[in-house]
Amino acid sequence: MRLEGVFAPLTTPFAADGTVAIDRLRENVSRYNRTRLAGFVAMGSTGEAVLLSRDEVERVWVTVRETAGANKILIAGTGAESTAETIERTARAASIGYQAALVKPPYYYKPILTAQVLIEHFERVADAARIPLLLYSVPQFTGVAFEAPLVARLAEHPNIIGIKESSGNVQRIGEIVQSAPRTFQTLVGSAATIHPSVAVGACGCILALACVLPDLCIELFELARAGDVRRALSLQQNLIPVSKKIVSEGGAPGVKYAMDLLGYSGGAPRRPLLPPAEAYKKEIEGVLSVLKGIPAGSAHG
Repeated sequence: MRLEGVFAPLTTPFAADGTVAIDRLRENVSRYNRTRLAGFVAMGSTGEAVLLSRDEVERVWVTVRETAGANKILIAGTGAESTAETIERTARAASIGYQAALVKPPYYYKPILTAQVLIEHFERVADAARIPLLLYSVPQFTGVAFEAPLVARLAEHPNIIGIKESSGNVQRIGEIVQSAPRTFQTLVGSAATIHPSVAVGACGCILALACVLPDLCIELFELARAGDVRRALSLQQNLIPVSKKIVSEGGAPGVKYAMDLLGYSGGAPRRPLLPPAEAYKKEIEGVLSVLKGIPAGSAHG
């Protein structure tokens, strides 16, 4: 399976009573179907997966599976604290029709989560899974960073096909690409580093910003892959402050508010997360207004 291109880690809309708004999720996916996104991640960090019940997670998986275009690759976030639960969730995602699983590391018992513990965890999950796994390195949330030696060891497993590296550390991405087998696929999770990450070997992106600005994220990735350094650098520089303000500073609530401004169904996050404050909303509006003069395709002009 090739995971090239840009993937959107879908947000989860909620109704006024706090339940998952399945109809709004369908509307978002239907709109994304009309873009050139390579596919979707359902129930990752941007989807507030850790705040949803098991039943809600499965309802989201089913909804996305039913709504996604036939040409979209579907990846399910299935990581849990226990190995057994991760295996069970991955099996359920496979039975629904997902083509790959994005698996974050366990992190609660961090002081004793040695490299050997993580290796055995992921290898057991990969042994049991009927779909291939992507490692999910997001140390800003888990406190667990996947350094190149660990990734290279896990990449030896035939059912571990890649990694989403979301730390924003381009050097780490380059080291992973260099140390892992050539068939291993490294996807960048930070829109602020698309261009340099592709330059050191990343083959794709899973970007929260793609939920807001899919066309611009796709354009930047394609310019970087084509080696068009001048135009890729120009667009990258324009997206850095946008990604910082909306994603890095705002997380899922910031992404959702920006989606609302652009006609998607974002809405409020689930508590304990809070909606953006009024001052921060104006800051998001400000960075997006700058992009009004940079429509998708303009970098080719």
